[in-house]
Amino acid sequence: MGAGFSSLFTGEDESSLSQLPVRPSLGDLPESCVASVIRYLDPPEICKLARLNRAFRGASLADFVWEEKLPPNYQILVGKVFGYLPETWGKRDIYERLCKANTLDGGTKIVWLDKSTGGVCLSISAKGLSITGIDDRRYWNHIPTEESRFSSVAYLHQIWWFEVESEIEFPFPAGTYSIFFRLQLGRAFKRFGHRICNTEHVHGWDIKPVRFQLWTSDGQYAASQCTLSDPGKWIHYHVGDFVVGNSSSTTKIKLSMTQIDCTHTKGGICLDSLVIYPSKFRERLKQF
Repeated sequence: MGAGFSSLFTGEDESSLSQLPVRPSLGDLPESCVASVIRYLDPPEICKLARLNRAFRGASLADFVWEEKLPPNYQILVGKVFGYLPETWGKRDIYERLCKANTLDGGTKIVWLDKSTGGVCLSISAKGLSITGIDDRRYWNHIPTEESRFSSVAYLHQIWWFEVESEIEFPFPAGTYSIFFRLQLGRAFKRFGHRICNTEHVHGWDIKPVRFQLWTSDGQYAASQCTLSDPGKWIHYHVGDFVVGNSSSTTKIKLSMTQIDCTHTKGGICLDSLVIYPSKFRERLKQF
């Protein structure tokens, strides 16, 4: 009765309805065609579309889709980070694994790809830096914290000669990069679930500026200086920028952060890490 009732309005019986052509759907598209389109999208968008159906998922696994997303020297990066390149890894597998926080040098360094752009990022913990007086607990201590990706920071009680240095050798892809020190005046902790920052011992940073410098093995040099401020906030202090022209070579960088005016002591500062990002992220980092 239901079919007959419906046919009063459509003017068609069941046999004519069954002969209507079936409209094609997204699932009917060939994987090669889908892959040719999604290759122009950003990685997060590709991963979202992979959930639509089997055709999009298959297309999202195509090597040529991810070949363009990977850094041009990805094979060198994989060798540096993992030590080997399994034959079973496709290009998407490589991209996915490089986007994770991959540790180097006993956990003192973390390297990863930015998920959206494929840009290479590197972070070095305070334990991976050369810090004057770090072994003397009268001056420095490594303290645990949830506010660092390395789970600890170096805290300075008081010192006359403040000097932090680092030498880096890494196969950065061609591009322009910015270097920052992540610092905080004061020591943060939690009380009854609330973040509190003790700034009682912060002193000496408003008298003279801190000087930042970088040198590269191909002759680049940059320097900057600023007075540290805003106690209780983690701030990325810009050291400078450098340019990599050859993706197949290793870039050597020397960095320093100093405040060596011995007319006064300085203290009460937390040093988390040194970070290197593609310069397109520079303004975003300065906001935090």
